[in-house]
Order: sequence, then structure tokens, then C-alpha cells
Amino acid sequence: MIIAAITKLRLLGTPRFTRQCHQQPARVQSFHDVISTGVGGLDDMRASLDRLGVAVTPSLVTHVLDSYKSSGAGGGTRRLLRFFSWCRSRSRERLGDEVFDHAIRAFAEMKDLAAMGIVISDLQKERRKMTSETFVLVIETLVRSGREDEAVRLFRSMEAKQLLPPSCVPSIVHALCARGHARKARGIVWHHRDELQVAPAATAAVIHRSLLHGWCVHGNVREARRAMDEMKSLGTAPGLASYNALLRCICQRNLTFNPSALVPEAADLMSEMRASGVSPTTVSFNILLSCLGRARRVKEAHRILHSMRQLGESGCAPDWISYYIVVRVLYLTRRFVRGNRLVDQVLEERLSPGARFYRGLAGVLCGLERVDHALKMFERMKRCCVEEQGPTYDLLIEKLCRIGRFDAGRRLWEEAAERGIILQCSKDLLDPSKTDVFIPMEPAVKLSPRQKRKKGAVGTKEKVRREKEHASS
Repeated sequence: MIIAAITKLRLLGTPRFTRQCHQQPARVQSFHDVISTGVGGLDDMRASLDRLGVAVTPSLVTHVLDSYKSSGAGGGTRRLLRFFSWCRSRSRERLGDEVFDHAIRAFAEMKDLAAMGIVISDLQKERRKMTSETFVLVIETLVRSGREDEAVRLFRSMEAKQLLPPSCVPSIVHALCARGHARKARGIVWHHRDELQVAPAATAAVIHRSLLHGWCVHGNVREARRAMDEMKSLGTAPGLASYNALLRCICQRNLTFNPSALVPEAADLMSEMRASGVSPTTVSFNILLSCLGRARRVKEAHRILHSMRQLGESGCAPDWISYYIVVRVLYLTRRFVRGNRLVDQVLEERLSPGARFYRGLAGVLCGLERVDHALKMFERMKRCCVEEQGPTYDLLIEKLCRIGRFDAGRRLWEEAAERGIILQCSKDLLDPSKTDVFIPMEPAVKLSPRQKRKKGAVGTKEKVRREKEHASS
């Protein structure tokens, strides 16, 4: 055995074996050069490929496809498509289904839908089968590009020709529902209802969860509720993800049509969750808080945050995202003192918010022209968060210079340089001769109804007096 191993090692070191190992990369590189950097049109490229005189094999084709895709060459996918067509015509052995799958995946990842469609059409003409992984990638690419009708037609065409594995129905349903095309997905489920009745329970559960999620993404609360009731009737218990999707759908609808129903309907759904044995989590409450913040329902958002703190032991304790949502809406409604108290509360509870927490609030304060408050927020950030401070420096330096506070902006610049932080903003911001200064306008003073009546009466008297003077003259 030892002698055989030594003999094998000697063979591995022979020049013949070394040439065989390096021969394939050399061929791949030659094809890659012709495709990506070749001069002339597609016919000229085909002639250049003929002059190479290299035998085409399935492994060579897949290597060239991978090399071209990973290099991001600028020759264009049309040249790669012509190369694949040339390989099919020159190959001595019939290219297998896996080579077609490889080409389809390559064009799908390069987002060339036309080339992908041409290869799929050739695959159907030759009645080749497509793997489930490739089919999922193709369907997701089409749906993400807004071609969901084409995805459904492709599925029905390939299914009629029996070119797909039987497990592709849940895949296309999931891909359609992920973009909110639940109606089309429901049509596919209805068409395959007989097959799904004998399918495993896990497959049916996945399909029903996908339909529920699809209706929620679409924003149809009635159909989403019907899908959930159907799940329950079939013995499939909705999980936390399904309830959270329905909660988000209900909150989005109420945010648009009836903001006052945000809290009552969310509370009813959470009670239903608890009755079903699914406890709401911090994510569930954050969904409600987000919609309350967008609706500027400050008191209700603050009350929900307080209730989360009371229910902290049951897995609903507020995280830094919960505090961020409430503090943000407090700042936007000019309640700066209460917002600062909540920020201090976050630090006292040691929730360890990241740089996004401080940078987001500093950005809100800068947008409200409260730069001094933003600087204080940045001081908190420097004490509690040491990573990713560069973007906040950029934000504050640009804001200070835009409102004419160049000295403060220069101090922040020098401080960042001393700490070794690389800034993305230009140093020209610190030059008053190169930076346009925009002085924020003070908001107009709102008059009370009594002041408005008094002002109107004074204006009327002045108008009458001018008319009398004009008549007498």
C-alpha cells in the first residue's frame, strides 16, 4: 500500500499530469478572452471561436460560464449567449441537462431575461428537464422583474410538457406570494387542488402560509383573514410569523383609512394570538408602534411602550427599536424634553443601542433645525457607542457648515482626524467661500382665534377709514 501511494505521488509530479491540470484553465481563459475582449460583431466572434480549434466538452462550457459570470466582463451577455449556441453546434457529445441548467442560472444571475428566455425555449424544444433549484431561481427572477404573468405561463407550459419535478408547486406559490401576487398563486393552488389533497401535511401548511403572507403583502385584510381561517379549519395552526404578517396588514390598512382603530384592532388580534397559544413578542408590538408613529399618535405610542415595559417578563420587553420609534415621533412633534428622557432611559436599562439609533435621531434633530440637541445626542453616542461614528460626523459637519457655524464644524473635523476616523464629506465644506449657507426661516407664529378676530376687526376699521378719506377727497 505504501509503495502504491509513493507511485501515485510520483505520477502526480510528472509533467504530463501538470499539463493536464493547467490545460483546462488555459482553454477557459482563451474562450473568455474571445468573448469579453474580442473585436467585431457576433459573427466575427463565432469565427474567432472556430479558429481556436478546441474540442467542446460539458465541463469546459460550465467553466467558461462561471468564469465570465464571476469576472463581470463587459463584453455583454449577448456574446455569451452566442458562445453557448456555438458550443451546442460544435459539441461532439450531446450537452447534458446540467449544462442547460448552468447556462440558465448564469443568465438569471446576470439579470438578462431575454437570454434566459432563449435558453429556456431551447430547453423546452429539446424536451430537457429543469431542476427545482434552477426553476425557483428563474421564477423569482421573473417575479422580481415584474413579469409574474410570464412566470405563470412558463410554469404551466413546462408542467404540461412534464419537464418539472413534482415539488415545484410550493416554490412558485411562495415566489408569487412574496411579491403580493396572491390571486395568481391561488389560481395555481386551485388548479392543483386534487394533487395537494394527497400531498403531505407539511406541503399544504407551507402553501397556506404563503397564501396568507401574499394577501398580507397585497394589503387585502379580508382575504388574509379568510386564508387564516382556512388554515385553522384544515388543522394547520398559524405561527408567530403568520400572525405578525396579519397584524402588519391590519395596521397598514388602519393607518390609511382609520388611524383611531390602530390600537383596538391590534389588541383584539393579540388577544386572539394568546388564545391560540402564540404569545406576541417585541416584534409584534414594534409593528404597532411603527404605524402609531407614522400616524403621529403620540399618547397611544407612549402608552404602548409603557405597557411593554410592564409585560417585559413575558417576552415583550421593549428593545432599542421600540424606544427609537417613540423617541422619533416625540421629536417630530416637538416634544424634545420627553424624548431626551426616553433616550436616558435606554441608557439606564443598558439596551446597548447601535450607531443607527443615535445617527437616526441626530438626523431627525438636524432636519428639525435643532442642531444643539443633535450635538448632545452625538455626545451620548461617543460615550456609549464607539463603532461607526464616521457617518454621524459627516452628517453634523455638513449641517453645521450649511447653517453658517463653520467653527463648530471645523472642531468636529479636527476631532475626527485626531481619533483616526475617515470622513466621507469634502473638506471644502469648511471653507465659507465655497459653501452656500442656508439660514433656516423661523416658523410663522400661530394666532389664536381671538387674535385672528381682533386682527380682522382692525383691518376692517382701517379699510373703512381709507374709503372715507378717498370719498372726501
